[in-house]
Amino acid sequence: MALSPMIAARFLAGAAGVGICLGSIMMPEAGAAQSIRVLLAPDVQQLEVHTDQTIWVTDEHDEAWSYRPILRIKVRGRALILNGKPVVSDQLTLRAGNHDLKLWLNGNGRRTEPHASDDKGGLQISGVIQLVRRGKGLLLVNHVDLEEYVKGVVPAEVNSAWYSEMLKVQAIAARTYALYQHMLSATRDYDVVASTQDQVYRGRHGIDERVIQAVESTRGLVVTHHGAPIYAAFSSTAAGITEDAMNVWSKDLPYLKGVECPFDLESPFYQWKASVKVGALEKNLRQQGFSVGTILAITPLAYSRAGRVATIRIVHSSGELTLRGEDLRKTVGYTVVPSTQFTIESVGQDVVFSGYGAGHAVGLCQWGAKELAELGYSFSSILRYYYPGTELQDAALTQAPPVPQTHAAPPS
Repeated sequence: MALSPMIAARFLAGAAGVGICLGSIMMPEAGAAQSIRVLLAPDVQQLEVHTDQTIWVTDEHDEAWSYRPILRIKVRGRALILNGKPVVSDQLTLRAGNHDLKLWLNGNGRRTEPHASDDKGGLQISGVIQLVRRGKGLLLVNHVDLEEYVKGVVPAEVNSAWYSEMLKVQAIAARTYALYQHMLSATRDYDVVASTQDQVYRGRHGIDERVIQAVESTRGLVVTHHGAPIYAAFSSTAAGITEDAMNVWSKDLPYLKGVECPFDLESPFYQWKASVKVGALEKNLRQQGFSVGTILAITPLAYSRAGRVATIRIVHSSGELTLRGEDLRKTVGYTVVPSTQFTIESVGQDVVFSGYGAGHAVGLCQWGAKELAELGYSFSSILRYYYPGTELQDAALTQAPPVPQTHAAPPS
């Protein structure tokens, strides 16, 4: 597709704005490996760990045990049962030298999206596993090298058969997002969650030579604003224009402003239609803590500057309820209503949503970036287009980002 003169000018300006030679930042010098803490599951009751080598286990008091080739862990009151023997501990660290670990969750452990990594349901990971007692369960946290983490994110977020330039775009965005969260997470037990809450991570699953090449060829590169990693938001399909972070998260970030995105027409999520039963919507709203009677009408109340539904008015038998568009998506299900760019129609006992795009649409549009890569644009120009006013920089030279200011989002 041909770019409009205005958009083409922006790309040319971005290319001219590179300033420093990309060759000087393409291969940062090797430094100390950066470790990222990835939450794999939040409430584990049972865990099974396999490896071809010895599994070394240490607790918070530096007591150590070894197991081979299988370790089964169960929560039982204040004790943890390791292969049938009780250990009183609030924190365990598991490692197998430089070898991978394969994990299975059982019992009450809540399995989230990234954990089904093969047809047997196991998750193969590199690095170290930390189990931290929180409440009646365990946090399952993977401490993994940043670059290995990025290799696990890229094929989970996009198709590894896409153009290599797009894989580089995704690698840099994922690396930037992880580093941003790491720098602001000192008081948390983890940096990122291995699901769409942050970015999808499936361990070693899906990593192939194309993914490895994309990550290694951009090793250490991150997107920065004033020398700090940015909040590198991305989503599937913007369908015409990306969204301001202010309108979605009430965060005023200068590099997350809406830009035109007419590049994602080939996305399977570009246009969609969904139907939700009125009764199911009422039930879901009550489960979310909203007091609603019988729904009589549901209409958009205000729109963002990009044309997405900012707020919705629900008239019901007990009064009225005003919801943010994103809160309605959460209530109905993010996969049911993929975006807030929709119209609403009542048909009998159904509420019919007709819309465009998928995801929050803030920052990088994955399907738009795919098209731009196919048109021959470089990863650097694509990233600067979707994150205006930013630069590429070696992660080792960055400073901590400021905590983003949160404001009340404008009604339209």
